[in-house]
Amino acid sequence: MIIDQQERLAGAVREAARSAFGISLDSVSFQYPPRVELGDLALAAPFDLARSLRRPPREIAARLAEELGSVPGVTRAEVAGGGYVNLFLARGGFAVRLHEALTSPPETSENRGQVIVEHTSINPNKAAHIGHLRNACLGDTFVRLLRHRGFEVGIQNYIDDTGVQVADVVVGFEHLERMTLADVEKLDGRFDYYCWDLYARVGDFYADDPDRKALQTETLHAIEKGANETAGLAAHVAGRIVDCHLATMARLGIRYELLVHESDILHLHFWDHAFGLLREGGAIRHETEGKNAGCWVLPMDDDDKIIVRSNGTVTYTGKDIAYQLWKLGRLDLDFLYRRHRTRSDDPELWTTTSEGGEPGAPRFGHADAVYNVIDVGQSYPQRVVKAGVAALGFEKEAEGSHHLAYEKVVLSPATARALGYDVSGNEAAVKVSGRKGLGVKADDLLDALLAKARAEVDARDPERDPDAREATAQAVSTGALRYFMLRFSRTRIITFDMEEALAFTGETGPYVQNAVVRARNIFGKLETQGHSVADLLDRARAMDLETALSGDEGDEVWSLLLLMSRTEEVEEQAIRTEDAALLAKHAFTVAQAFHSYYQKPQHSVLHAESDELRAVRTLVVDCFVRQMEVLLGLLGIPIPERM
Repeated sequence: MIIDQQERLAGAVREAARSAFGISLDSVSFQYPPRVELGDLALAAPFDLARSLRRPPREIAARLAEELGSVPGVTRAEVAGGGYVNLFLARGGFAVRLHEALTSPPETSENRGQVIVEHTSINPNKAAHIGHLRNACLGDTFVRLLRHRGFEVGIQNYIDDTGVQVADVVVGFEHLERMTLADVEKLDGRFDYYCWDLYARVGDFYADDPDRKALQTETLHAIEKGANETAGLAAHVAGRIVDCHLATMARLGIRYELLVHESDILHLHFWDHAFGLLREGGAIRHETEGKNAGCWVLPMDDDDKIIVRSNGTVTYTGKDIAYQLWKLGRLDLDFLYRRHRTRSDDPELWTTTSEGGEPGAPRFGHADAVYNVIDVGQSYPQRVVKAGVAALGFEKEAEGSHHLAYEKVVLSPATARALGYDVSGNEAAVKVSGRKGLGVKADDLLDALLAKARAEVDARDPERDPDAREATAQAVSTGALRYFMLRFSRTRIITFDMEEALAFTGETGPYVQNAVVRARNIFGKLETQGHSVADLLDRARAMDLETALSGDEGDEVWSLLLLMSRTEEVEEQAIRTEDAALLAKHAFTVAQAFHSYYQKPQHSVLHAESDELRAVRTLVVDCFVRQMEVLLGLLGIPIPERM
């Protein structure tokens, strides 16, 4: 809401500048004074105008303050510091408009563009691990945020079903386990866990005899050729593992709209078409001498990147360029589609196919912008993909190609021990390795978090219905995991600690959830005492809130309301900086500010000294609950009925 207020004030500032100095301001920005007694918004325009007008900033500020003091919604304007104009907003009207906006959010028909967010994209060769949870939480939150801000968003999960990781598992089944496709189909239990261990064994199998690595190449060729026993086994492995991944992510409320298979990119000759575009457009060149002789390379500022090797095989980056061109609607080819009908319970989940498509599929691809959530280790390949798109003359599309890079997740020693790892006493953090079988399986972590949350909930409320306690434990463990994965800047390494994540105090998901639950409970207690919450809210909106929002309590309430009004601004900043941590920290800051206000006995809603005061405080609580419902919805954090 503060964005709308700033836009209105920006217009008034431009008019004041024209009126007072005959000058046009291209842009107007506002800052926030450190305390509300200093003002609600600070205008820095006098410093910008001083350079062109050759006059002291304070003199300019004084003139602008005269003009702005009478603007609707502003109670006064004061000159501060070396030339700021501090604006004091009309609190009463602002509070009512904020509550109205939270109660009945304005419908918007604005479509800010078509966006694709590709996230999770786990190799379908074994169980998901803890790092994949960070990827999925980041991607899912960014999807929610973009949609909330008016973008049309497609959610894609890329399945590399023809890569070396799948090939290694197939090598394991065929050469270690001596299993056929029929044998593998009969395996029961956690198939993704079985493949996890098998994949690690294959690594040892290669290490014992380097010549065995040739089996990987043979298997890859068989998979790419298709229509053979090995290719059928690879398809079965990848399909079953993908279903395991979908089930894991569904535990956190994460879903997708399209599963894109690399095998379909190969079978539908996406790369062949992209290669033609790159070659004919002069974006790549064929080297005839030097270290890259026989290769097709993409010229880069620092070094040329090989796109096609001298043996004619395309690199992963080359295939990624073709896929990115499809996402951006610049390939002139499309997949066939069918609904995903294996173990997924989502009827709207589609998958690509190279044959046997079915009607009714949505229009996929053709995005204005693409956000690829991939770890920082893929930063250079992602830069090459962007350069490849630009080299074809698609500058706008290249500009819309974003890499949401994220760092790895390690474990605290305490959490590593709780998950069964042998940890020495001097390790500050425990690194894991999926290839060596030392990773933290995502479901194991989620199960451990749920068990600890369940124990805490049972201890707090043992007489409560078991199903209700279980629902709360599920919500708390989900909130703990998602908030911890989101609270840090994505380029920072996370040291995950279960005790810290599940704490009900500090910057955690349960703390934020508990703040909302406590606030909601106030309404139930009011009704029990015979007060109608709806009537109290009507009474508050009809009051002179300008008076009610003055004094010590009024200042504290106003600070809280003003903080909540900045939510849309934080949302836009999170999109602009591609950093969901800003949203998570804002949710915590709002919850913390509410807790600071509400915990004071003199601010009690239930024991207010008058009905008018009770009505105002009820309005504040209602604003908080509604704002936090929005914020936690964006973060994918459920709100339990009780904690």
